[in-house]
Amino acid sequence: MNVTSADASTSPPKRAHKSTWKDVAIANGSVVSIALFFIVVCVVFSLITTAFMTTPNLLNIVRQSAPLLIVAAAMTFVITTGGIDLSVGSVLALTATLSAASLQAGLPWPLAIVAMLALGAAIGAIHGFFIAYERIPAFIVTLAGLSVIRGFALLITGGYSIPVEPTSFFVLIGRAWFLGVPVPALIALAVLIVAYLVFNETPFGRYVTGIGANAEAVRRAGVDTRFTTLFVYILSSMAAAVAGIILAARLGSGSSNAGQGFELDVIAAVVLGGTSLFGGRGTIVGTVLGALTVAVIGNGLILAHMSPFFTPIVTGTIILVAIWLNFRLFKGAMRSR
Repeated sequence: MNVTSADASTSPPKRAHKSTWKDVAIANGSVVSIALFFIVVCVVFSLITTAFMTTPNLLNIVRQSAPLLIVAAAMTFVITTGGIDLSVGSVLALTATLSAASLQAGLPWPLAIVAMLALGAAIGAIHGFFIAYERIPAFIVTLAGLSVIRGFALLITGGYSIPVEPTSFFVLIGRAWFLGVPVPALIALAVLIVAYLVFNETPFGRYVTGIGANAEAVRRAGVDTRFTTLFVYILSSMAAAVAGIILAARLGSGSSNAGQGFELDVIAAVVLGGTSLFGGRGTIVGTVLGALTVAVIGNGLILAHMSPFFTPIVTGTIILVAIWLNFRLFKGAMRSR
């Protein structure tokens, strides 16, 4: 008689481990932490100022944060690959400027939008080519792009704003409301849904994560890692172009000074949401919470009558502390699991 096989056949089956809410919280620690921090920030500002939790102010936050949400969603793909795009603020300024200039020159607004999206794709393709195929670090390539693209915007405008005709249908993109919700917020929602599905439910999303974790292993599996890397920069610049169109439509003008420091807010939102700056881990849900947190902090400090010179100090400190707590608390939890 085979005792080993008999024991194996009569031994009770092992019970499957049921995940508890604690396991879920640890596995999604970065998202949980930013969600808690977002709630705390909202509570604090609702106590400091009576205007924060009003419906008009909340809708205003959503409308103003639409460009940030759109670009942050695309930046999640870029940073997850282990890259970075510092040029998004300059792309926003250039497309906002050229949108206004195109409309002023008589170009129909649909063609102006298509042209700006094509311009964004071309800029992203140039960045992606040097990064993916020429192996130049993304920081260097996009830093150069930040300067060159902003320079083109300044050259076109001479430092002045270009107005958009108020009667143009174009301005409705940034100012219209649908079912009580600002149109920019609806555009951002559509972009976020698509980004979430692509990132989590498609092979492309898995390739993006794999490139950030181990690009060589993904390449040996037969994936064209260079084209995938190039494509995420196309997505990033196109998202910045969409943000530039929305901003020009909302403000009714295109300015070469638009988007100053915008890239820092975008990167802060993505990293605050739990996407690793070293690549290999990203989350669209976390990015949404991170972007909304950045927007709420800016809005709340204004309502609290903080000095505009003091606001960046407070914002940067809060973001640094939040990210530090994220890394310390939840990395420790994962080790002890």
